[in-house]
Amino acid sequence: MKRTVVAVAIVVPVVVAGAATAALTAWPAARLGDPGDGLARVILPGFAGTVSVEVSTSDGARVPVTLRSGTIWPARRLPQGRRVSVQVRVRRPGWAGWLVGRSDVRTFTIVTPSAHVAGRWLAPPQDRPVTVRFDRRVSVVSLGDGPRRQLALPRKIVPVGLVAHGSHTSGTIQVAAAARPWERLGAPVRVTWFVARPHPQVLVAPRADAAITPRTWLTLTFSRPVSDAFGRLRPKLSPATPGRWVLRDAHTLVFRPRGFGYGLGSVVRVTLPQPALLAGESRTKPTRFLRWRVPAGSMLRLQQLLAQLGYLPVGWHEASDPAPSLSEELAAAVSPPSGIFAWRYPHTPAELRALWQPGRLDEITRAAIMSFEETHDLPVDGLPGPLIWRALLADALAGRRHPGGYSYVFVHTSIPQTLNLWHDGRVIVRSPGNTGIPAAPTALGTWPVFEHIPVGTMSGTNPDGTHYNDPGIQYISYFHGGDAIHAFNRASFGTPQSLGCVELPLSAAAVVWPYTPIGTLVTIES
Repeated sequence: MKRTVVAVAIVVPVVVAGAATAALTAWPAARLGDPGDGLARVILPGFAGTVSVEVSTSDGARVPVTLRSGTIWPARRLPQGRRVSVQVRVRRPGWAGWLVGRSDVRTFTIVTPSAHVAGRWLAPPQDRPVTVRFDRRVSVVSLGDGPRRQLALPRKIVPVGLVAHGSHTSGTIQVAAAARPWERLGAPVRVTWFVARPHPQVLVAPRADAAITPRTWLTLTFSRPVSDAFGRLRPKLSPATPGRWVLRDAHTLVFRPRGFGYGLGSVVRVTLPQPALLAGESRTKPTRFLRWRVPAGSMLRLQQLLAQLGYLPVGWHEASDPAPSLSEELAAAVSPPSGIFAWRYPHTPAELRALWQPGRLDEITRAAIMSFEETHDLPVDGLPGPLIWRALLADALAGRRHPGGYSYVFVHTSIPQTLNLWHDGRVIVRSPGNTGIPAAPTALGTWPVFEHIPVGTMSGTNPDGTHYNDPGIQYISYFHGGDAIHAFNRASFGTPQSLGCVELPLSAAAVVWPYTPIGTLVTIES
């Protein structure tokens, strides 16, 4: 009897231990199932007990979540495509805990879903809604500048709210979406559509004929890939502008200007290698030619810069401290800053003061432009074109001032006739001179010197119809048609003797000539 009892006592613990091991191995564990719109759904076996979850990102940061009816919902928005760790802890009931342990912990790794636009180039039929297709159902979208919007039901195809007709036969829109309502929107994607047409189409931004800045990017988006439409050819741009064409994607060319760009007051023209239909416009025939307008710079700003650089008898004082940069200078050229003009010299002749008109192309300003053009080897016409603005802004940025002072000539035609050369605030030459005879008088008024030559031949027609030709005339400064200040050999000076010119003794003309370059104002007064 003793041996039997001992055998039973040994066998019972072995059986219990074996049963516990078998139960632990066979006991159903928690797992994850179809989450629906949630992050994950916890599936528990019967008699599982209570459950808790913890979610963390790959860098260990905790993600606050709630567990509702077995589904895990993030309490803050997660990025798409983010790898997260889900830890499920099950606390078993007492009787099961005695058998297989009080708790069970399982860790799962999941990736938040990503949604992508299935096609960026759309061809909606005429008069049909424009729709965007995604590679999976999305719950949240943002279209254009619109806010984040949750859809009533997840869907793969989402209308953008436009019908392909009228002014919407082509267009672009930024689209962002998320597969789950608790996800952040993905990066916006630019979607473009063109209604099917027999000709290639181009969507132009900014619109053709619109006003642009000197450094606006020109974007040409074609209905066909650029390589199919043009091969390796590229559009031609005029006027010649520093910059380059960049292929942004298969359908889109962008011209990116550099430096001063197209030039203030210029008309920018683009010639396409092949004709294309302008999308979204009323023109029905394809064209190869596009153009835009760059607004001219402000006359007031032109005067401010000429004054700042020493080409005017007035100075310019800006109201605020300038912080010159190319972008700021280009902006100021169109919208001038506030400030004050002030005469540079205390004894400026009244004749010169009377000519000054801020904001208008007066004779003082026209003469200063001519002086600037001559200094920079530009064609001298006294008009503020794109070349003038480019050079003027470059000098302003570099702080390059006018190399000479400011000169002004005023001639009195009352007898005795005199020429007065005023330079940098004082009269440095006062000389008798001869103006035109009554049959060929010197016109009264103010004009800038437009030709400045040391020696030349002067020819023309006398009042009696005969012709004259005088070679070897020295120190000539033409200021009005054929009228010039120059040296001439006369027995006397101070009375009308010329055919419209202002004649000076050789010694006086030699002193005056260096002070009367192109752009010097000459006033003839009675």
